[in-house]
Amino acid sequence: MTVINIALIIAAILLFIIGIIGCIIPGLPGTPLCWAGMLVSSFVSFSSLSWTYIIICAAGCIAVEIINNLVPSYFTKKSGGTKAGSWGSTIGVFAGMLTGQIILIFLGPFIGAFIGEMIHDSTDIKKAFHSACYSFLGFITGTGLRLVAAAVIVVIAAHALF
Repeated sequence: MTVINIALIIAAILLFIIGIIGCIIPGLPGTPLCWAGMLVSSFVSFSSLSWTYIIICAAGCIAVEIINNLVPSYFTKKSGGTKAGSWGSTIGVFAGMLTGQIILIFLGPFIGAFIGEMIHDSTDIKKAFHSACYSFLGFITGTGLRLVAAAVIVVIAAHALF
């Protein structure tokens, strides 16, 4: 194995790891980073990865990222939540991320949506809780979708290399 192949494989692995972490942590483009790892791995001299797979996975990444951005809004609207709840959920995600605690990253959307809904209408705790549950469900759905897409990309790239 040449030095270039080793460097490409290491770069691809790093992109895969950062990409998978990025599927969980908001602000990092998880699936596009995994796709970049796939692209890098395609340049390894013994890779059997075709451009067809690379293009299909690129389209899949774009679709997943679009869906991931629409899902929380959809779930919030479905629950009858307000824009205050949506904003609270978004702020909660980033606040959880800033703490560095994985549990707060997951609970951030719930807590943020609840606080946002309570600011909007402090008399309806039941509605705020309902909206917060749907916000959390939207976050988990989007995160799960991104993780599945990233895993598929990593498996396809690994199969092409080994």
